[in-house]
Amino acid sequence: MDNRGSSTIEVTLSFLLGAAAGFILGVLIAPASGEETRKKIQESAVKTGAKAKDSYERITKEAEKGIELVKEKTSEGVTAIKDFVDKKKEEISKKIPDFSAKEGEKE
Repeated sequence: MDNRGSSTIEVTLSFLLGAAAGFILGVLIAPASGEETRKKIQESAVKTGAKAKDSYERITKEAEKGIELVKEKTSEGVTAIKDFVDKKKEEISKKIPDFSAKEGEKE
């Protein structure tokens, strides 16, 4: 199974959490009143939440595309296997009458 999707999620979440933590630390260290600091933190949280939602939606769409591709390829594989089995059945059924006729001659 391909872990590319889960590593993308982990990288995206790590980036967003790091950005949020960096912003909060920057705001807390910068000289500002408590009210201004709280407002900046709240605005940052809203922006980070929106970015996380957008990233989640984008990753979900990519995952859905991947699932559809797997379904298509699986269907193609099943069809190819069925065709192969049918071809082999046909080959065997052509050979069996020959085998039965030869067996009848021996008796």
